[in-house]
Order: sequence, then C-alpha cells, then structure tokens
Amino acid sequence: MFQPRKLSGLLVALLLSSPVYAGKLSIVIDDFGYRPAQENQVLQMPAAISVAVLPNAPHAREMATKAHQRGHEVLIHLPMAPLSKQPLEKDTLRPDMSAEEIARIIRDAAADVPFAVGLNNHMGSAMTSSLPGMQKVMQVLDHYNFYFLDSMTIGNSQSTRAAAGTSVKVIKRRVFLDDTQNEADIRKQFTRAVRLAQRDGSAIAIGHPHPATVRVLQQMLPTLPADITLVRPSQLLNEPQRVNNTPLPSENKPQPVKPLNPFHPEGICRVKVAPVPATRALDVVSESISNSPLWQDLKKKLSVKFSE
Repeated sequence: MFQPRKLSGLLVALLLSSPVYAGKLSIVIDDFGYRPAQENQVLQMPAAISVAVLPNAPHAREMATKAHQRGHEVLIHLPMAPLSKQPLEKDTLRPDMSAEEIARIIRDAAADVPFAVGLNNHMGSAMTSSLPGMQKVMQVLDHYNFYFLDSMTIGNSQSTRAAAGTSVKVIKRRVFLDDTQNEADIRKQFTRAVRLAQRDGSAIAIGHPHPATVRVLQQMLPTLPADITLVRPSQLLNEPQRVNNTPLPSENKPQPVKPLNPFHPEGICRVKVAPVPATRALDVVSESISNSPLWQDLKKKLSVKFSE
C-alpha cells in the first residue's frame, strides 16, 4: 500500500539533492579603442566584463593593454563585410579575399590588440554568411589558439560549419544590449539576457561603450540575481550551446523595429520584454526538480502505486 509519509520523505530528499545551477552571463563591450573616457568606466566594472577592441582604432593598443592589466578578457573586434552597401573600414574581411590576405589582416590585428584570446566580428553579415570565406578565417584562427565569438549579425551565419576540422571553438551572441541608446530599452535587453541565462544555463550579451549603456551597467550589475554568475566568454567554450528559440514567458508580441545604431546597421529580430523580479531562485528550483530524471522516475513509480 502506498504511504503518504514515504512520498513526503522522497520529495524532501529530492529537493535537497537537486542542485540549483547558476546561470552564466557573459557581457562583451565592443568597439573599444575610440572612447577612452567611457571605456575607462567599463574597465572599472567587474573583471568578468570583457572587451572587444577594433584593431585600427587610435587607442587600440592602450585600451587592450589596460583591460588586460585589470583582469578583463580581450578580444579582437575585426571588421567584416556587411550585406548593406556602405564604405568599408581599412582591412575589412571580405569573402572574395585570398587566404593569404585574410592571414595578413588577422596577423596585423593580433599585433595591434595585444593579449587577445578571441575574435568577434564587427558587422559582417556578408562575410559570416559565406562558408568559403569563414573557412579561410577559421583556418587562420586555428594557428592563434583564438576562439570565435559570432556576433550573429545574420541568422544563417556559417561560423560553426566553417570551424569543423579546426580546433577553433565557436560561441554565439544571444542579446544586443543597445541597438537603441534609450536607457529603458537597454534595461529591458539586460533583463532579457539575465532571463535567457537563467532558462538556458548561459547567455552572451554584447553592448557598446555608449554613455547610456555604461550608466545602465553601473546600475544593474550590482543587482544581478543570486542565481546569475558573470563569466568571461572563454568560460563558456566547453558549455553546451543550447539554442532555444522559444519566447520567454513574459515576452510580448514583436514590436516595430526602431532605427538601428550605426554600429549594427543590419537587420536583427528584436523583441520587447517586461521587467522581472530581482530573483527567481524558487522557479529555478522548481524547474530543476521537474526536469530531473529522479523526479520523472518518481512520477512513474507513483503512477504504478496508485494504479494498484
């Protein structure tokens, strides 16, 4: 006969034995090297905040060195050709470039951005959607032990396919913090990044050293939920890359897209999200229990018991 006390004891044991995994949130600030005033404010934030430095920026070497000295992870923010027609920056990677030219540009960028351990794309929808072009990039990166952070400026990026056969590890951006420089919008995007990390285990958010972004980060980083851990991108290289496109529970229907900022002129799907409570640790416990193999096994046993 089934005994309720046994059920209660099993539930307590299950609750105590079910780990609550902290969500891992990585924040990368792109376009370093042009705005020392704002960039120095970013470097005063927790060391887990990482920076991506434009190799041809006037303060590239200075800011990369300073970031490294203060414990921040440094990436090369390498210009790549967009689909949109616009003037290209010096040494922008294009799909039609030879392997030798791509190797030269990456070599020069590595010299201009000391202490870099990874590389991400500045713009780049035309380049990252080209499998032959990205294969040439990955073959070069393989010699530098760099990882590749895909900014995902286009949905059909070929970075993962292109890295096959190399030692290059690819991770992907989930949220852009500041497609607008409205602080309320940036807060919503920050909150969305936090909720994605809580739901999926990890998330990468990319922002820029705009005054509004700096202010929002200064305000919101100290109030991160207890179940969120700030990490460097390199700490996610061995994490499973969960691509869950299911909308978050509180997300509204898509709103009209606002004009993009000049740093990311290419189309990306954006959604609005309502503010959420500061912590949802109890929700995480509940989700961890309901999804655990032990709970599923217990439900099967209970079903057998009650059917007897």
